[in-house]
Amino acid sequence: MTTRHASKASKEENRLPMAPLLALAMTGFICIITETLPAGLLPQMALGLNVSSSLAGQTVTAYALGSLLAAIPLTIATQGWRRRTVLLMTIAGFLIFNSVTAWSSSYWLTLTARFFAGVAAGLAWSLLAGYARRMVPPAQQGKALAVAMVGTPIALSLGVPLGTWLGGVAGWRSTFSVMSALTLILIVWVLAKVPDYPGQASQDRLPLRKVFTTPGVKPVLAVVIAWMLAHNILYTYIAPFIRQAGLLHQVDWVLLTFGVAALVAIFIVGRLVDHYLRPAVLVSLATFALIALLFIWLSGSALFICIGVAVWGLTFGGAATLLQTALADTAGDGADVALSMNVVAWNSAIAGGGLAGGALLNWWGTSAFPPVMLLLLLAGFVIAWSARTHGFRPGSRRTKSG
Repeated sequence: MTTRHASKASKEENRLPMAPLLALAMTGFICIITETLPAGLLPQMALGLNVSSSLAGQTVTAYALGSLLAAIPLTIATQGWRRRTVLLMTIAGFLIFNSVTAWSSSYWLTLTARFFAGVAAGLAWSLLAGYARRMVPPAQQGKALAVAMVGTPIALSLGVPLGTWLGGVAGWRSTFSVMSALTLILIVWVLAKVPDYPGQASQDRLPLRKVFTTPGVKPVLAVVIAWMLAHNILYTYIAPFIRQAGLLHQVDWVLLTFGVAALVAIFIVGRLVDHYLRPAVLVSLATFALIALLFIWLSGSALFICIGVAVWGLTFGGAATLLQTALADTAGDGADVALSMNVVAWNSAIAGGGLAGGALLNWWGTSAFPPVMLLLLLAGFVIAWSARTHGFRPGSRRTKSG
């Protein structure tokens, strides 16, 4: 009887706190949807704000700029605050600025609201990983982070298409109003289910420079930039890339294939990250590099495009979990600051992928994408392989984190 009770208690201890972790996932979902919605609603937004589509597209740029500029300083400024207070502050930011976007008839007011929504996102992304890790013992931190990150592929595979469809049916303003309503639900959810934690005591806080120079932090950030640059060159310009295979009118299905594969990858990585983080990173990079290599010769094949996109999604879906876990493990007490650097690196790669992909498209066409992606992925692989002592260490995380 005693053994049975002990076994039951052990299972209870090992059970992930799903309700609070899914609240964090919902926060990430709202971050991604808020960021990407204008891309699917550009014609309607341009018409509603009486501007060109190119100017309407700057609402995406303003959001990214807000995240880039705010992530590090706001994370440092709020290090000592209670964690749930900071989380609720970021969610309230989405509520306010999505509501302003929904009701604004002024382009400049909308642009400003988008910038400050990006500010909220920059702080949210630097907070979520550390929050998820604090809810569980070290041996479960990878799994917990995988659950907290599941909102991203769901947003990309289902949320964005649904938001675009809703915008076409009910108008783009209705879509942003729905986002505000979801945010209200999330606030209640966080208050009811998400535990609160104290911020870092002043004596435990590490300065930005010390965190950045912690052994292993720079290699992980370098891998983030190389991997995400390669990803975003292709993801941003997926429509012109698949045109050569005759799939231009199936771009929604191609993106759905990618999103579903990425969602599957989240669950696979959740089972691997605590014991096989280093192999998972290396295999993901190597597999994506192989797809990029094959795209050099087979990008005209519709069948291979579909297979390649699915495999690409599998290599990408767990990237956020793997890279943020590696970075937080490496940074130790400076994890929150390091994760704010990750926000900057990630968003810089998004912007850089758009700029680099656009330049490649204008100068050499989509045939230039796979070779450049291959070089970036090989560079990322070499950096990750070399960071064996610090950054991407072999063995189980149990032996490293307690």
